[in-house]
Amino acid sequence: MRIAVTGSIATDHLMVFPGRFTDQLVPDRLDRVSLSFLVDDLRIHRGGVAANIAFGLAQLDLTPILVGAVGPDFADYRAWLESHGVDTTSVHVSATRHTARFLCTTDESQNQIASFYAGAMSEARDIDLAGVAAHHGGLDLVLIAPNDPDAMLRHTRDCRTRGYRFAADPSQQLARLTGPQIRDLVDGAELLFTNEYEHDLLLSATGWTRDDVLRRVGRWITTLGENGARIESGTEPLQAIPAVPADTVVDPTGVGDAFRAGFLAGLSRQTGLAQAARIGAALASFALEAAGGQEYVFVPEEFLARLRTTYGTAAATDIEQRLLAGAVRSRP
Repeated sequence: MRIAVTGSIATDHLMVFPGRFTDQLVPDRLDRVSLSFLVDDLRIHRGGVAANIAFGLAQLDLTPILVGAVGPDFADYRAWLESHGVDTTSVHVSATRHTARFLCTTDESQNQIASFYAGAMSEARDIDLAGVAAHHGGLDLVLIAPNDPDAMLRHTRDCRTRGYRFAADPSQQLARLTGPQIRDLVDGAELLFTNEYEHDLLLSATGWTRDDVLRRVGRWITTLGENGARIESGTEPLQAIPAVPADTVVDPTGVGDAFRAGFLAGLSRQTGLAQAARIGAALASFALEAAGGQEYVFVPEEFLARLRTTYGTAAATDIEQRLLAGAVRSRP
């Protein structure tokens, strides 16, 4: 199954300040703030929603097509993704802008000061999905993940015009998009992904009811954190899927991306919706145990053990036969 994953590609620069930001603020000088924080730790992680999802799909032995815009500084990141099975031939390289960056400093009270540099991501609106499809001999599904808003809208309209099946994952961009734009992104999607907060935000922004949404999409998948996920449609009963517990909780960054990767991998192997969500939940548990959206190591034996523990032997055996029959036993 040829899955094109469109969306952000970025690096995360995460720093830790061993104090409290508020202790450095002078109340009667807040109109002229000029501060510098000496940090004790810096971690740089490969990130971006589309890149994280593509990485997860590749862990499950698919070859996803990553579609997004980066800068000329992307060479090392490209090599990493390709070494893990991601097809990057449809990534646009800007001649003038750097790859998007998220810079965040966290203090000892978990307060954060952050900036996001969109950079080359703004050029994603120039990517033509027809060219991507022609290069790869067609597209079976296009996932439209958070990205430059104009790029998201263009990709959605291209899918409708050219008849590509598409999945909508507006997530972080819901706060930026207008109601009419969100309606445009969602209408006609085969799949709609949100978390629980985004579920309600989408309804508020669009003015639609739950039933209005379900008349316009094939399936609405909502992740619920430790409570798992639910699958809704306009024609079938709601399905609730329990979460797979992680051994340790390290960092929630990229957990939702891993769930989406697992879900799409399951659908590509025709596991059915409930099984696809179980795959997503199991892969998400790996991501939760690592700092960064692409730092986890997928081990099939452990993956199957978690499926058996949470969902039973029959579910795990079915997934093993459909999804992992030809998979490598582990990735570096």
